[in-house]
Amino acid sequence: MKYIFLIIAILAVKLAFGQSNANKAGVKDTLVLNPNYDKALADKLGGDDYGMKKYFFVILKTGANKTADKELTNKSFRGHMDNITRLVEEGKLIVAGPLGKNENNYRGIFILNNLKSIEEVKELLLTDLAIKNGLLDYEIFTWYGSAALPEYLPFSDKIWKSNR
Repeated sequence: MKYIFLIIAILAVKLAFGQSNANKAGVKDTLVLNPNYDKALADKLGGDDYGMKKYFFVILKTGANKTADKELTNKSFRGHMDNITRLVEEGKLIVAGPLGKNENNYRGIFILNNLKSIEEVKELLLTDLAIKNGLLDYEIFTWYGSAALPEYLPFSDKIWKSNR
């Protein structure tokens, strides 16, 4: 599964860097200037010259705690959901969601924004009760993606009809 994400990330970077444009003489020019470029927006979002930035990509997986204690499990996953809400409100979490069943016991993903180091990410992940209680574990990767990714969040709250 992680190789699929790696391949997607590599293809995205190749597409971003591999663009070219022919000049009037028909000679390929390696620089493409975007007529829609909005410097203020790029600066606000932290985008580089390619409209990209570094994020932390987290794969959540089944943790070592195999407890049958339903009260602990329910409390931990309620805390997990509350923590997700808090991180979104703080602008630190921009993508979260579960994964389907798989042989790697991967449970879900986070894409974290506006964090500076893996140590900071680890500290933040330990605020999640399901991780803290060992019901979930994680793998952390740095990921280079579109700086515009956080812009989808304001729209996501307008398209869900029910929260059940």
